[in-house]
Formats: sequence, C-alpha cells, structure tokens
Amino acid sequence: MRRLDRGAPLRAAMKAAGLDIPHLAAKTKDVDPTGKGLSASYVGFIAGNGKTAREECSDRAADLIASALGKQTTDLFETVPLFLTSGSTSTRRSQIEGRRKPELPEQLMDQRELSRFLRKSRSWIDKQIQDAKERGEVWPGLIYVGSSRRFDPHAVLDAMRQRTPA
Repeated sequence: MRRLDRGAPLRAAMKAAGLDIPHLAAKTKDVDPTGKGLSASYVGFIAGNGKTAREECSDRAADLIASALGKQTTDLFETVPLFLTSGSTSTRRSQIEGRRKPELPEQLMDQRELSRFLRKSRSWIDKQIQDAKERGEVWPGLIYVGSSRRFDPHAVLDAMRQRTPA
C-alpha cells in the first residue's frame, strides 16, 4: 500500500484522534487479531514526513493503522499497482554460460598487456620467467626483441593449460 498525499491524511487522522506515534503503535496491538500490532518505529516510518519516511508499507500495516484510527484503509492509503512479468527477472544461465572469453590478439604483447590479459601481476610473470631460467628453460611464449621482452599469448596460454590439471 502507498500512503496518500505523502501521509498528510494519516497525520491529520492521528491528530484528530489525539494519538502520537507511540500511542498509535500501542493501539495497533489492540486491533490486531494476533495481538502483535506494529512497532513504534514502523509506525513512525509510515506516518512520518522526514527523510526516513516511507511511502509504501505492507497491506497488513495499512489495515492495522486505519483500524486503529477508525478509518477505512482507502481513506489513508492507495493500492500499489502490481506489475507482473511474463518470465523470470533473474539472469538466465545461457547468458552467463555463453559469455565469450576475450579474443587472443595476433600480435605479441608486452609484460603490462600480458599481465592484464592473464589477470596476473607483473611480479608473477617475473617469477615464472625466473623459475624457468633456474630450471634451464625459457618460459613459454617469451621472446626477446632487442632488450625488450615480448610474449606470444598463444604459447603462454598453451603452456599454462598443460600445467593445469583438468
């Protein structure tokens, strides 16, 4: 339910009944068949006009407040239209599963580009190169162009796939 005119009719009914928020909350317990009623803070959110005021509340809360004030629910609240969708609003699996991996570039990459592509740090790449050097190997995909390092992303990924158990 949505309160009418930003809660002005509700506050006017409270004033006419001589009730403040705590007393209205206590009176909702009297009219509630379960005896629970509404908390003073919830009534305050519904009846208030400050920053924390809520425009909408549950049907139960609207009914209890209206009953406690001796009013019809429609005098203080309006029904919020319910919009139904024809399907689920959650993300479909096919969209997640069908997500494409980034295409591998055809050109060589520098270390910054490779680290971004692999989502690994540059220091991780340095460590891999150093470990391979200690084993007497060249890290797969590493190519020196002058004194600059370049990487063949296809060779790097192929080597990573071979090392990773399936």
